[in-house]
Amino acid sequence: MNAGFRYQERVDRRGAGQRVLDYLAARYRHSTRGRWQQHLAAGRVTLDGVSARGDERLRERQRLIYFREPWEEPSAPLDFGVLATGPGWVAVDKPSGLPTLPGGGFLEHTLLHQLRRRHPTASPLHRLGRFTSGVVLCALDRATAARLTALFVERAVYKRYRALACGSPALDRFEVDLAIGPVPYPPLDTIHAASAEGRPALSSVSVVERGPDRFLADVVIATGRPHQIRVHLAAAGHPLVGDPLYRSGGLPDPQGTAVPGDGGYLLHAAELRFEGLRIQAPLPRQLLPAALRSERGQGHPSGAETPLATVTESA
Repeated sequence: MNAGFRYQERVDRRGAGQRVLDYLAARYRHSTRGRWQQHLAAGRVTLDGVSARGDERLRERQRLIYFREPWEEPSAPLDFGVLATGPGWVAVDKPSGLPTLPGGGFLEHTLLHQLRRRHPTASPLHRLGRFTSGVVLCALDRATAARLTALFVERAVYKRYRALACGSPALDRFEVDLAIGPVPYPPLDTIHAASAEGRPALSSVSVVERGPDRFLADVVIATGRPHQIRVHLAAAGHPLVGDPLYRSGGLPDPQGTAVPGDGGYLLHAAELRFEGLRIQAPLPRQLLPAALRSERGQGHPSGAETPLATVTESA
């Protein structure tokens, strides 16, 4: 069980004059009016530190707090490695299965919460899917966050991923230039997938090793759209091995029930380059070429190990 969560806000002029219950029910529609009445009756809403009844008239600048009760979070691996530190930033190695940010029932079992136990001011500058492992760059102060965020926006950060995908591409190197945007998907209303109306996205794929019915690929992304690598490789006819969501064509099964947070695939943020630095995270053993060589009956090279994390000056 976690300790719950306090949602705080200062009432602005748009809320001034409204009754507390009316304001909450209209502004936060994730709960019905009846559910907000229950929260108020249970003392989970305070106004300037006093339990609110619901009929009070709000005034500008008052502090309104809703206390979300503790809940049982799904289990997740909570340990992460520190790959490198610099002035105002830290790069960490996120494990597969640990969400980057709160959501979907996760609060304390997230990289953000675990990171702030060591660095109270840290914030991830980009987001990896729950079951994507590897390098996450985090800022420790606002000035650094602004500077490094600008690099991501200007596409001045090099991002290379390692993936295990289905099939055998005709070419050892190819690009996928396909827009990604929201498309209808019944379990979630919409989901990001291949869409002509979406935002431009570009991925460069290099085959690292081929197996009988699958291959390892390094994927460099020039953009950072949601689920970009999963969508692009699926659109190219090579969905990630074990991906429960995206199928060939870059779209989900319209009759499916999987959601983006479901696992089963192997995807790893292997390298990040910025401001002359290159940060690399250790590859999981399943994403080393030796794993596919073993499938082909070549055995596992004696003494082969996952490479250590490295931080070097890049050319």
